[in-house]
Amino acid sequence: MMGARPRVGGGPISLHEGEGDHVHEISLDARGKLAEHIWKLENVELATVGIDIGSSTSHLMFAMVRLQRKTQALSSQFVVIERKVLWKSPILLTPFLADGSIDARALGHFVDACYDKAGLHPGAIDTGAVILTGEAIKRSNARAIADLFAAEGGKFVCASAGHHLECVLAAHGSGAVALSHDRREPVLNVDMGGGTTKLALALDGRVVSTSAFAVGGRLLAFDADGRLERIDESARIAADAAGVRLRMGDKPDAASLDKVVDALAQVAIAWIRGDAPSALAARLALTEPLARDVVPRAITFSGGVSEYIYGREQRDFGDIARALARRLAAACASGDIALPLAEPREGIRATVIGASQFTVQVSGKTIHVTEEADLPLRNVPVAAPRLALGDTIVVAEVARAIEAAIERAPAGDDAPVALALRWRGDPDYPRLRAFAEGIALAMVPHTSGRAPPLVLMIDGDIGRTLGHILEHELALGRDIVSIDGIELREFDFVDVGEVIRPADVVPVVIKSLLFSGTPVARHATDTHYQPLQPGRSAE
Repeated sequence: MMGARPRVGGGPISLHEGEGDHVHEISLDARGKLAEHIWKLENVELATVGIDIGSSTSHLMFAMVRLQRKTQALSSQFVVIERKVLWKSPILLTPFLADGSIDARALGHFVDACYDKAGLHPGAIDTGAVILTGEAIKRSNARAIADLFAAEGGKFVCASAGHHLECVLAAHGSGAVALSHDRREPVLNVDMGGGTTKLALALDGRVVSTSAFAVGGRLLAFDADGRLERIDESARIAADAAGVRLRMGDKPDAASLDKVVDALAQVAIAWIRGDAPSALAARLALTEPLARDVVPRAITFSGGVSEYIYGREQRDFGDIARALARRLAAACASGDIALPLAEPREGIRATVIGASQFTVQVSGKTIHVTEEADLPLRNVPVAAPRLALGDTIVVAEVARAIEAAIERAPAGDDAPVALALRWRGDPDYPRLRAFAEGIALAMVPHTSGRAPPLVLMIDGDIGRTLGHILEHELALGRDIVSIDGIELREFDFVDVGEVIRPADVVPVVIKSLLFSGTPVARHATDTHYQPLQPGRSAE
């Protein structure tokens, strides 16, 4: 409006437009709505949930996360500026049935009660994660339970599992990552739970390396009379190495238990120090050892065992957690672990805090979403074509690489697939057009019915242009969700949420699904909020 000027004062805003005596008044109510709309364009508030179902304990946490558009002119990137805990659940010993599966009924009652006590309905939860950790991943019904709680937990709650995922979330949730930034030195976080120990090396506020092994505080559990009622396979392996025989229902003597605990503790100490793995350590490895390109200067502990290390818990829960903690604390005190001991903000709740607050990341790249795309999409497997993009892109070669990648991906014929595309070279039109034609040749629908959507995840800044060519120029015949600024690998899975308005951002969760029988996945759950660009309608 040329010449528009607000009237000074507390009443309605008067605007004068053009060469006349007329004015347009904006009421206080309209002014408030306008201010609210502008605020929502620049800010996104999300109610989140983290549900951690572990081999030892299970718990929930609700949080509010606020993202804000960066202040640079015309920036499309949102960054997390505030995280606030809304409610924390009590800690439940994870219920198992006699056959070793997770007690879905008992766990469901606990989860439902947590929502009620927090005063929150699943419909009010925007996003979050259900994380299966430790030995709980191996249970026969773990995947079904994770998917069920995710589906009922909120609008865009994702099920995930995997050792690298746990490492990253625990390091964030404990505060070790922030500590590495504040202290300006590398920090090693050791998250020891009921069935596994997760290492995460943090540097300058980010996780640079992760590793996991099967040592935990509830690998052995006892009844009130001290008789064995739980012996996990990792404990049997350690007992065999120590020359101890363990049988369900037996009451092992103190000396035998000490041998088993010592064997497990020595594995943990060696992994923390970066020693060459012993035969026992190699058998208990869950991932590759921690990369030692960066040398840690401090150590923090999280997880259930950490409560004993820092003196926050003294009770015995019928397992070996307290005994393991004594060994680790003694190793820190004696110099066997030659790193200064620092105390992070959180211990046993580290992973659930990470799941509820630290799955949100933001990237400010352009995207293209077909207006009719049926979102959200969940558990879309990733196919990673092996492309060599030269100055001239050959359509047939692109198509062949994509077809080969899809054959390797765990996806059905009628299921959506996410193509992880690496773009190299200049984004000039002839190259982009040839690239799009190769994708279209490989992904042309083979049925007369509605084909599943095609999800493109591109590491270069070409998502909007590539999606536009596929939809409008090549008329591929299927919905397109084209998002850039994201790197994926084979055996990742991706979830894509609905467009959040009026900021026009789309949540994207990159995750692992490392349940029993699932192909090995790469790393952690990351949630990105990809903004739609001005000029692209998603309505």
